[in-house]
Amino acid sequence: MAHFNAIIGLSPALDSLIRSAKIVAATDVTVLLKGETGTGKEVLATAIQKASNRNNKAFITLNCAALPESLIESELFGHKKGAFTGANADKQGLFQAADGGTLFLDEINSLPLSVQGKLLRFLESGECLPVGGINPYKVNVRIISATNTCLNKQIEAGEFRSDLYFRLNVVPLDLPKLSHRTEDIDSLINHFLTSFEKTHALTAPKFSKPALKTLKDYSWPGNIRELRNLCERLSILLAGKVIEIENLPPEFLKQEPSLISTLNGFNLPDNGIQLDIVEAHLISQALERTNGNRSKSAKLLGISRDTLLYRMQKHGFEI
Repeated sequence: MAHFNAIIGLSPALDSLIRSAKIVAATDVTVLLKGETGTGKEVLATAIQKASNRNNKAFITLNCAALPESLIESELFGHKKGAFTGANADKQGLFQAADGGTLFLDEINSLPLSVQGKLLRFLESGECLPVGGINPYKVNVRIISATNTCLNKQIEAGEFRSDLYFRLNVVPLDLPKLSHRTEDIDSLINHFLTSFEKTHALTAPKFSKPALKTLKDYSWPGNIRELRNLCERLSILLAGKVIEIENLPPEFLKQEPSLISTLNGFNLPDNGIQLDIVEAHLISQALERTNGNRSKSAKLLGISRDTLLYRMQKHGFEI
């Protein structure tokens, strides 16, 4: 489906996610998107809506963390005249505005407990009650929600209703961190640089190979959003130039102290080494330390899981 072309990358983790999302899009099932900030949850929600049979209906987004508790209930369900100070007229809520379409509730983890019960009521019966009202109304709205925290921990802390979680979590889709799909960084950079070249009418810069390697070794705490912001900054400040390591922000140049001390304590023997043998030993040690967990082993070695599998195959490890 062309609607998913906005999601850039060909990594196995992303491919699996998109295949699941395409299946989900063809239904009206409630979806919960899970992932760190900046992993692209709203982009995926938009793609699901566009690929659904509700694509010609309203698609409304609400960031649950953006409104104070006193306003979010009225924003979602509407209110009746006189329901509270300043309610000078009846107000339609987002559920009514989205009738027949899709409502995307971003950062659902920030939804106040006082409102969670009313959302649960809608999910169970399709009914909504405006603030200050006594007569509920029914709407036909598909819910896609997203969280950047572990809702199970919030349930244990009494901050999120377990019954609501089960209603929202019918089909969970987990968005991988950028550091877990580093093979997509080249494609994402090309996409962003091309986009900003048009937006700012400036010649796009290019990354040198050492600079690209540095980007792939970085942990990306801000995920795709952080990469996008970096590309825009460099597109403006270094338009048409080749970006070298020294042009990158300071946080990209920091190395782990333990790694530095390890490297400083290693001297290349006079007669040299066989790098393939060293690599195979390091892979073996990583697998042994993680009890064979490929993802954890790849993290220990500072490479992607796909790169690890390729090198395991190269050295004759059992895949």
